[in-house]
Amino acid sequence: MDTIDPGRRSENMRRIHNKHTKPEVRLRSLLHKMGYRFRLHDKDLPGKPDIVFSGRHKVIFVHGCFWHQHPGCREGRIPTSRRDYWEPKLNRNTIRDETALAKLNAKGWGTQVIWECELEGNLPQVLERIAAFLDGTESS
Repeated sequence: MDTIDPGRRSENMRRIHNKHTKPEVRLRSLLHKMGYRFRLHDKDLPGKPDIVFSGRHKVIFVHGCFWHQHPGCREGRIPTSRRDYWEPKLNRNTIRDETALAKLNAKGWGTQVIWECELEGNLPQVLERIAAFLDGTESS
């Protein structure tokens, strides 16, 4: 059972956005300081990637650990209350993510997923990984 009244729950959910989230804005700022230029949320690409490097044919998705079910992350777990609601909803998100990545790869786009928790952890390592991805020096 939800411990918050329906009006308050509705207000909380209304404040959740899918664009310009704090992790996304933080990463965009860091990328810009590194000298990279990009476009945002290209609606013509599958999954509307958060950050698009058109000239490089590469995209970055910034995923929230909860909403996209980050495997092995504490925040990426399904809530115990109202599991019958949350499980299908969050599973649909992960299926949609996998489909978008597959479609992008099939079209020849390079894809990178950056998790919200990664931007709170070892940031230099994450930025190094992104630079290698964008410059084509990453090892598979």
